Amino acid sequence: MNRQPILQTDRLIIRPLVQTDYEALYQIASDPAVWEQHPIHDRWRREVFDAFFADGMASGGALAVSDRTTGSLLGSTRFGPFDPEEGGVVEIGWTFLSTRHWGKGINPEMKRAMLAHAFASVELVEFRVGETNYRSRNALEAIGAMRSDRYELQKYQGKRVVHLVYEITRDRFERHMLEKR
Repeated sequence: MNRQPILQTDRLIIRPLVQTDYEALYQIASDPAVWEQHPIHDRWRREVFDAFFADGMASGGALAVSDRTTGSLLGSTRFGPFDPEEGGVVEIGWTFLSTRHWGKGINPEMKRAMLAHAFASVELVEFRVGETNYRSRNALEAIGAMRSDRYELQKYQGKRVVHLVYEITRDRFERHMLEKR
């Protein structure tokens, strides 16, 4: 599976992240509101964002999201590692968008394009979302993802962090898209 495709929708271009995207993305990420429900709530700090951006660049799956008309960056997202076992699995996540673009359908449009791309190669897409990140949890449910019974525990700044695992299968995605028509 190509984890750094170029995808186009009516309003968006989703393309591989490049180093020169850093400053524009940091301007978006430096707004604390972007991270207020995220388990790593201080990613607005430059040194925390630096590590996040470097990890994205090293991941081989990081993507920049831009406005198709103006070319301005709206945020970033990522495909995680591809696991070809049992029909294939990939994770989509690490997404953040400028608060100016919240509530305008950008996230579902981006996720639908990414899901359509992923389901050409995999049977299952997973998402990991912080337990108290209700904005992201609602967004995932709106695109047809379902919370699984799995979760992951981590620590950040000495505190327990719970990530819930959401999933969507190829069949569920196709059914969900038909229902939305």
